[in-house]
This record gives sequence, C-alpha cells and structure tokens, in this order.
Amino acid sequence: MNFRSDNVVGVAPEILAAIAAANEGTAPSYGDDAVTRRLERRVAELFEHEVAVFPVATGTAANALALASLAPAWGAIYCHEASHVQTDECGAPEFFAGGAKLLALAGADAKLAPATVAAAMIERGIVHHVQPAALSISQATEAGTLYRPAEIAALGAMARRHGLAFHMDGARFANAVAALGCSPAELTWRAGVDVLSLGATKNGALAAEAVVFFTPAKAADFAFRRKRGGHLFSKMRFLSAQLEAYLADGLWLRLAAHANRLAARLSVGLAALPGARLRHPTEANEVFVELPEAAITALAAAGVGFYRWGGAASTCLRLVTAFDTREADVDAAIAAAARIKIS
Repeated sequence: MNFRSDNVVGVAPEILAAIAAANEGTAPSYGDDAVTRRLERRVAELFEHEVAVFPVATGTAANALALASLAPAWGAIYCHEASHVQTDECGAPEFFAGGAKLLALAGADAKLAPATVAAAMIERGIVHHVQPAALSISQATEAGTLYRPAEIAALGAMARRHGLAFHMDGARFANAVAALGCSPAELTWRAGVDVLSLGATKNGALAAEAVVFFTPAKAADFAFRRKRGGHLFSKMRFLSAQLEAYLADGLWLRLAAHANRLAARLSVGLAALPGARLRHPTEANEVFVELPEAAITALAAAGVGFYRWGGAASTCLRLVTAFDTREADVDAAIAAAARIKIS
C-alpha cells in the first residue's frame, strides 16, 4: 500500500507493449523516425492546433528547457512558492536559462492569482533589475488542486498585458483534463498558454515527457537547447512510442481518471475520521490530510506508505494514487487509520 507518489508504480501494459513494438527492426535516429512523426501529428490533433513537439525523458528537463526558451539570462520567471520548478528541480530552470531568476509568489492551495502576479511585476528598463519574462503554473498544482479554464485565461490575459510568456508544468496534466472534463485546448493555448510540459511518467509511462509549443515558430532554438541539455535521444522512438501509446484511444485519460477516482475515495474515507481535516481540496490524485498522531501511527503499522508533508513532525500527510492503485488498498488504508476509534 504505497501512496508516497505516483512515481513508485510501474508502467502501463499498453505502454510496455508499445516499447516492445518499437524494438522491432531498425529506425532512423535522433527523432527522424516514423513513430516520432506520428506523435507530432497526434499531439496536433489532440490540441486542435499546430504544435512543435519535443520528447524528453524527465519532467525537470521539460520544465527547465521550456523556461530557458522563454526567459533570457536576465529574465524573471514568476511561479508559485510551492511549485516544482521552485522547490524540487535543484536550480535546473535557472541553470538552463543561463541565470534567469525564479520569483516565488504565494497563493492559496498552491495557485496563483492574476492580481498577485501583477502586484509583483518589476518595472522594465531598469538595468539593475531582472526583467519580467515568463509566468509558470502547475496543472495539477503541488497541492493537488486545479486551475479552471477561466482562471488560466485570466492569468493568460494578465501575462499578455505585461509581456510575459506563459508556461504550464503539466506533469499531471492528464489528471486535470480527466477531472475537469475540458478539452486539452481549453486548458492551454485557448487560455493563453504558450508552452506546455506534457507529462506521462507519473501516469503510466517509463520515462517520457514532451515539451509542446503552441506557436512552432517560437521553438526555433529549442532543438539546440534539448541537445545541449542531454535530452536528444539517439533512439528517440522509444520515448515517442510511449507518448503515442499514452495518447492513443484515450488511454491517458482512463489511467488518470482511475487515479483521480481512488484519490477521491481515499480523501472521503480519511476526512471522515475523528480529528481529520483536509489541508487542500482533493481535485486530482493527491490527498493532503491532517490526522491525529494515533491514526498516522496506525497507518504506518499497517504498512501504508505516505509522506509527512512539512517535515518529520508534521501531522499533515500526502498520499498519492496512481493509474494502477487498487480499491482494496485504499479501503485497507482507511480501515487501518480508523482502528484508533476502537482501540
């Protein structure tokens, strides 16, 4: 019963089969293969828009290289203080952008509001200051919450007014699309997003993400950034095959919907316990819940894996469901925590 992350699970069978199929015979290298070309067409169809697609192996690479393409070395990138680019990427965005500065802002439930970003805007033209360059948001957020299309559009409009490029970290983009019932277009370019880091690894892939530009002309230099960053794979077809299978026949949404549904089940069950309180709304596949220490001890004793969110002494837990989480494990975790009522 490991709920520590959606990175702890294996690979979806459909994606493993696609990797095996790509292993037959030979193919041109460095992305000049038929699978990668099909993937580009599939992503364009999915988003109902011309795109430029660049497979990479990690979410950190997708985010860092994408932001480097949007911000100069003297640029400022606005993001949430809890965002993955701010807290969990070891300075990669600043490194690949040649020193661009992340400016971390506060916001309830790990979401940014347009007024917050606008209020933090640095005056342009002053040589002593970094210059406003980009806005980055996460969908779903690090709190497991979601931006609705109108919220993204409001941020997009604000970004345009202030001359900011707009990036979305979509490591759990599938969970957001599945939960909101919106089209991928509504959550991205139609709302003003310029570049999406499209994740698959957390939702059933082995090691496959993609940087998607909704204005291909803006991707003119990205191929060089990807190569310089060590993510131009010689056998690119193995990344592309994962993404192609992931997006085929709605697989990505079915996998995400399963994870979302079990997160909701886990959230309701744990929140109903005496002394429990949800730290954030459960809107995707992450549950943040404050529990009495006795319940936490009971979960650990039952072999339930979780993270204490905020340090070793915190009573707020993060539990994450995945594409292959079992209902029985969710119910067993709830039952383990509930045993404190009769002990």
